[in-house]
Amino acid sequence: ALWPAAAVEVHTSKEVDAVNGTNLRLKCTFSSSSPISQHLSVTWNFQPEDLSSHEPVFYYLKEPYKLSAGRFKERVTWDGNIERNDVSIIVWNLQPTDNGTFTCQVKNPPDVDGTIGEVRLRVVQKVHFSEIHFLAVAIGSACVLMIIVVTAVIICRHHQKKAQEKSIEVADAEL
Repeated sequence: ALWPAAAVEVHTSKEVDAVNGTNLRLKCTFSSSSPISQHLSVTWNFQPEDLSSHEPVFYYLKEPYKLSAGRFKERVTWDGNIERNDVSIIVWNLQPTDNGTFTCQVKNPPDVDGTIGEVRLRVVQKVHFSEIHFLAVAIGSACVLMIIVVTAVIICRHHQKKAQEKSIEVADAEL
């Protein structure tokens, strides 16, 4: 008989968009067939869009370890809770160079095999004030034009109705 293999399942979003210059919580949760071990480890890596080599982002073993070098040095903090099977991190001050795929791997001995969570991050530019201003002016102008047209139609119909009533009064007076 075959026994089911012990494995860790890792869960992340598939894709995330974030605005340039903001902070983002990369959520990663896991489930394991074994109780949480003292030797549980979490490894976050990053692969840029150009598919160059993976870069370390963050590591956890009994406690969070910050990077001493690399693009994410001083920009990543632990935001997880092992007891709740949450191994999330926060990436600070996102840049367009952060576009790529983040991977989250959890090992919970004896469960060391399993899925690796992947999150594709796309950093988008902020909308400039001039673009927002232009959009507001365009929408505002359209609304004002609509109000003017509706008001003109109501006034014209009112005058037509008054003229009709007057012609009926004149016709009745002549009879």
